[in-house]
Amino acid sequence: MKEQRRHLRLGQAGCAGSGRLENLSRGGLMVRSELPLRVGALFGCEFRVFDSPLIDLSATVVNQVGDCFGARFQSGPISAWLIQEAIDQALAQGVASMLRINEVQGRQVMRIDGGLNAGLRSDFMDNLKRVTIAEIDLSGVTNIDAAGLELCHVAVEAYRIRVLPPPFGLREGTVGAKFKLIATSGVDK
Repeated sequence: MKEQRRHLRLGQAGCAGSGRLENLSRGGLMVRSELPLRVGALFGCEFRVFDSPLIDLSATVVNQVGDCFGARFQSGPISAWLIQEAIDQALAQGVASMLRINEVQGRQVMRIDGGLNAGLRSDFMDNLKRVTIAEIDLSGVTNIDAAGLELCHVAVEAYRIRVLPPPFGLREGTVGAKFKLIATSGVDK
């Protein structure tokens, strides 16, 4: 799940610091920090996912690129549940996003859950360029902003990809009307 960049506190081997949550999943996270975390070592972290309760757990650093560290949680059932609840709530509110590529009947389908917004631009465009996407499924989208509309427009116009619309009840306003124009101006695959 790609989530809006968030602050978190870190500690390892008696040193404390802070970092920025770059990516979060039920099993781990990616954090950017100037604290020199050691690959293979355990560290503690505290963070919230938007309005969630404080999540406090341990993780093991599995890789590092510059000041960005990938880590797997050493979590028990309660913290795993807290993380999943926080992710589910953020996706439902459209303030976090998840992008997946699935093969469906031999075709590559990009599925987006949560918010379709500027935060997905890099992953969205990378997949359009790198993978032969046949369809974009927005049935799990709960919020679309102008940047998300533009991503759909690029997919339809430049890549000739069919876009399946988001569900009704979406917080749409004029964005919904523009989305309908983009989706219907595109492709019949």
